[in-house]
Amino acid sequence: MGALVHPTNTHDTVGGEELLDLVLNEYPSIKKVLADQGYQDDLVAWFQEDFGVVFEIVEKPADQKGFVVQKGRWVIERTIAWLNRCRRLSKDYERNAWNSEAMIYIASIHLMLRQLLPNTNIPIPYKDKRLPELMDLTLNQAA
Repeated sequence: MGALVHPTNTHDTVGGEELLDLVLNEYPSIKKVLADQGYQDDLVAWFQEDFGVVFEIVEKPADQKGFVVQKGRWVIERTIAWLNRCRRLSKDYERNAWNSEAMIYIASIHLMLRQLLPNTNIPIPYKDKRLPELMDLTLNQAA
């Protein structure tokens, strides 16, 4: 849908406002946005008024003890984990924010292509339990 890279001295709520403005103008069919507690202010009312979008603020229950999965949060965290497997996104190599955004889009395209047409000949490290012994065989054959 959209990506926005901003400096670390910009709070997520400010960056979120820019990103939502960009995405909601591009995709006017979006009717509901899940947001965390940082977005409980005039911003929500403004977006609801201008774009007709319903904001659902995901709050942790008052009686929560320890870690509990919150609605919609795992989707974001899972996506970030997938993107961080990309070497260029695992560290901040880029000098410009727009380069970082471009790398996010490229990594996302790569993820989508892998979902559409997976290559079953390449072992996936976190899925293949035999990987350590396969690596040993490969190293021994090379020597």
